[in-house]
Amino acid sequence: MRKQFYNLAIEDVLEQLDSSFDGIGSKEAEFRRQKYGDNKLPESSPDNVLRIFLRQFQNSLIYVLLAAGAAVLAMGEIIDGLIIFFVIIFNAVMGSIQEGRAQNTLLALKKYLETDATVLRDGKEIIIPDREIVPGDIVVLREGEKVPADARVIFSHSLKTSEAALTGESDYKYKITESLSDSLLQTAEQKNMVFKGTAVVSGNGKVVVVSTGSETVVGKITQKIANINTDIPLKKDIQKLSHLIIAAAAGIIFIFLLLGFINGYSLKEMIITSVAIAVSVIPEGLPVVMTLVLATGVWRMSRQNVLVKNLQAVEALGQAEIIALDKTGTLTKNEMEIQKIYAAGKFFTVGGSGYDPKGEIFGENKVLDPLNHPELMLVGKSIGLCADARVFFSESAGMWQIAGDPTEAAMIVLAQKIGFHKDALESEMPKIAEIPFDYKKKFKATLNLGTKSNFLVAVGAPEVILKMLAKKTKDGKNSEEEKLKSVFLAMSADGLRVIAVAAGFAAGKTLFSEKLPPLSFVAFLGMRDVLREEAKEAIKKTRSAGIETLMITGDHEVTARSIAREVGIFQGDCGVIKGEQIDELSDADLANRLNDVNVFARVSPEHKLRIIEAYRKKGKVVAMTGDGVNDALSLAAADLGVSMGKIGTEVAKESADIILLDDNFGNIVAGVEEGRNIYISIKRVILYLFSTSVGEVLTILGAILLGYPLPILAAQIIWLNLVTDGFLDIALAMEPKSKRLIKNKIFSGKRWLVDNLMAKRVLIMAIPMAVATLYLFSFHYQDNIQKAWTVSLTTLAVFQWFNAWNCRSENKSIFQMNPLENKFLIGATFIVVFLQLAAVYFPPLQKILRTVPLAFSDWLMIIPIALSIVFVEEVRKFFYRKFKSN
Repeated sequence: MRKQFYNLAIEDVLEQLDSSFDGIGSKEAEFRRQKYGDNKLPESSPDNVLRIFLRQFQNSLIYVLLAAGAAVLAMGEIIDGLIIFFVIIFNAVMGSIQEGRAQNTLLALKKYLETDATVLRDGKEIIIPDREIVPGDIVVLREGEKVPADARVIFSHSLKTSEAALTGESDYKYKITESLSDSLLQTAEQKNMVFKGTAVVSGNGKVVVVSTGSETVVGKITQKIANINTDIPLKKDIQKLSHLIIAAAAGIIFIFLLLGFINGYSLKEMIITSVAIAVSVIPEGLPVVMTLVLATGVWRMSRQNVLVKNLQAVEALGQAEIIALDKTGTLTKNEMEIQKIYAAGKFFTVGGSGYDPKGEIFGENKVLDPLNHPELMLVGKSIGLCADARVFFSESAGMWQIAGDPTEAAMIVLAQKIGFHKDALESEMPKIAEIPFDYKKKFKATLNLGTKSNFLVAVGAPEVILKMLAKKTKDGKNSEEEKLKSVFLAMSADGLRVIAVAAGFAAGKTLFSEKLPPLSFVAFLGMRDVLREEAKEAIKKTRSAGIETLMITGDHEVTARSIAREVGIFQGDCGVIKGEQIDELSDADLANRLNDVNVFARVSPEHKLRIIEAYRKKGKVVAMTGDGVNDALSLAAADLGVSMGKIGTEVAKESADIILLDDNFGNIVAGVEEGRNIYISIKRVILYLFSTSVGEVLTILGAILLGYPLPILAAQIIWLNLVTDGFLDIALAMEPKSKRLIKNKIFSGKRWLVDNLMAKRVLIMAIPMAVATLYLFSFHYQDNIQKAWTVSLTTLAVFQWFNAWNCRSENKSIFQMNPLENKFLIGATFIVVFLQLAAVYFPPLQKILRTVPLAFSDWLMIIPIALSIVFVEEVRKFFYRKFKSN
């Protein structure tokens, strides 16, 4: 097996890369740049307006409409054909506007500032743009800088990096120079390697670049994303609906042609009627209304700082059955915070949030004044002197930020909460000597000048610091050591990362790591990544919505288990599976394990991808949240990817469908509610449009079976479908949201846009339309065909007026609902009444629609008969409520 760079000694790595400790020459660097290309990730150029516009036509329903429009034009019905094509263009324009806005916002989120890197060229340090780095370059890394490429560490002075964006682990990684013997190590375990896109949080070092651009770990992830194609659920539902419409139209036309041939109709009549049937079956207004409903939902989400990149994405949240949460960045802020202190035999709890130096200290269930507690004052003084990080408030970012090691930053914050400021401390007690943290020794020590004697502080791993304590018994054992070990283990079991603090009160003037004077125990400090304030409530709400929440993290099992329990993902027994266990499972075995597991720990990007795909193969609709490069594959593979906007990497944002601009996970719940409202609105509109279409089809087929002439013309059908339906279905889409959307049981299990209940309602509504229309048509077609057409058109229109009010609810009577709640429907009803009067009495429209004026007596027959649709639907609702209550 070929050895990896982390398996090789430094000299062997340099030999393979044809480099040296002094780097490579400038000419060689230019040659390699021509050979390997720029050190940047592959990226696609932003779509232009034309490409975005053309993408709106990639929809089966649009294809059906295009075919219908072409057929109508071929029959010489120019106005009818133009109306259909207007619908298609309008839909494309609306979709293009939203996608264009989302793309522009996303581009604005990107950081265009070029990152520089320090390299050795011709034996000299020079600063170059990181895109010019090539394999074999020696890069100098310092605190606060980004790692520009994947590289092998050749020199480390307490070099520590944050790899959370790449691996999902919130712990920081100390880097070593020694080779590693194990093969096939995970990225997080490669201690002598650094990776493109990660950051140096403390120390410094030198590394030799081993891969650049698309060959880096993050580059390979980006390439895999390009091969993932996951349709949003609504897109698939619309495709199924389109296929249903096409099949229905084809079947109905076939039946008609067969009946027409048997009954002796002419070929011309059969073709004209076929076009009329096709036009009646296709709900021309559906794409427009669907686009408007989605656009409205997207607009409402934008007011909550949620960027929706695709109109259909917000509805997908409403269908989500699984929400897979990345821990670091989604549930937590990726900010280390000391939350618990053990000192002088007592536990203290620390309040506050993140790096904000404001927070209270609690003991015995009450707020304490730390300055009245000597043990807390000693803690604050010790860590204030030992820690070197800086904490400051960034006005531009609107948040507290740090410079230096995050662990030391958390110590500085605690010192300030207790009442000690580093500058003031060091002005009174200047630093004399320091032992920097070393990953081998696992501690840091400082020596400060005191008034009577010098003050020594050591901070580090508990197992190391405990060995430094003064021995108090004759046998050389510390009587307190065993108790302290048990406290340390208990704090660790709670998911806390524990560091120990010890002090020497009579130290000398020098400091040697090999020989420190005996120390006294000061405290254990328990820290963890800060939990987001909204996380618990958001988890609670998603569970009440019937959505299962999972946590997927690269962190250790203990940490993952603790966070999951605290945030509310765990209820009862803890179901956890680790990445190494996933490797041992086949896809089928993994799918079987999903039922009793809701936390995945120590996972790689490939593991995340397998988990998401396993859920999708089980037929689950999965939403995935994340912010790092390690989340990008799963964000792209999920039915819906949700990325963080502030802390999210560019790769994660590109892979996601929705971006939380303010990183507020709680807004996902609002998105679920909005998505469910959109789903219900679309179903309401489909019900209304389908009942109209089926009513028209039954009217035409009934006339054929009865030997009547065509009772309604193609132009009149388009008038009903676009004008009458157009206003009413838009108004129905604006129906106010239900107050119980989150807890609504209809969202558990598989859902269909057209279900059994809707099919029954369509028939119950369509049959009275057809029967009544044919009944009234039969009175006039022999004497005055134009009046008969006018009566049929008007009867169907009035049926639609009343039916729109029927469709507001599937179970509530229209007499139980407040009509003023939907002012849009009131306005739309007045508009369509006026337009229908214009169609009957306005000469230009009479010419287009082939109508004639109706007498008052005609209206007195049409309106009461059309009211029958309310009666039959009220009867159905009554029995539906009675059945449901039982």
